[in-house]
Amino acid sequence: MTPEKITLVRTSWEKVLPIRDTAAELFYGRLFELDPALRVMFKGDMQEQGRKLMTMINMVVMSLDNLGPMMDRIEDLGRRHVDYGVTEAHYDTVGSALLWTLAKGLSEQFTPAVKEAWTTAYGTLAGAMKQAAMAPA
Repeated sequence: MTPEKITLVRTSWEKVLPIRDTAAELFYGRLFELDPALRVMFKGDMQEQGRKLMTMINMVVMSLDNLGPMMDRIEDLGRRHVDYGVTEAHYDTVGSALLWTLAKGLSEQFTPAVKEAWTTAYGTLAGAMKQAAMAPA
């Protein structure tokens, strides 16, 4: 990612952090609206799941300029998601739900440039997770 895109992601993320609980609720609501079959994958406390999601996104956002040290963790997450029943198509649904949530949370501050930066960031992470998930054990 370019330094400009990293800055756009980080700056916009700083505006999401104060509403992170609401953002997590919006995200999962949209995710289940896009694909109701995904709901069965989430058996625990959804507020806790939302906190975990926001923590993971925050860690990734803060590491965008140096993802190397996080790649093992990201790839491991991709491998674990296979056990949960996650398929390659689910990554597109998650990406759509994420971008929709950011658009709702950031409103007019979700500019085309911000959307492109987030699309690139998510694509990088989802690509690493999918590649790890498909790799032979």
